[in-house]
Amino acid sequence: MYDAKTNTNNSTQSVAPNYKLLTTKEAASFLSVSEAFLERDRWEGKQNAVGALIPYVQVGSRAIRYKLSDLQSHIDQNSN
Repeated sequence: MYDAKTNTNNSTQSVAPNYKLLTTKEAASFLSVSEAFLERDRWEGKQNAVGALIPYVQVGSRAIRYKLSDLQSHIDQNSN
C-alpha cells in the first residue's frame, strides 16, 4: 500500500517513479480526498466532453489506477 507520509509503497516490486501506478485508495490518500471524490470525478468525466479532472488509467476491464506523476502534476497545476 502507498504511504503518502513517507512517499513509499510497501510492495516488493521496484517501479520507476514516473510510471508508479496507485489504486484509487492510495491516490485518495496521496491527494487527501475521499475515494468517493475520485469515483465521482471519473463518472462525471465520462458524462461530459472535458473528461475527468484527475487523469487515470483503466487497466483491463475494471481496474482503475492513477499515475503518481499525473497526481503530482495535478497538484502543481492547481496549487497557488
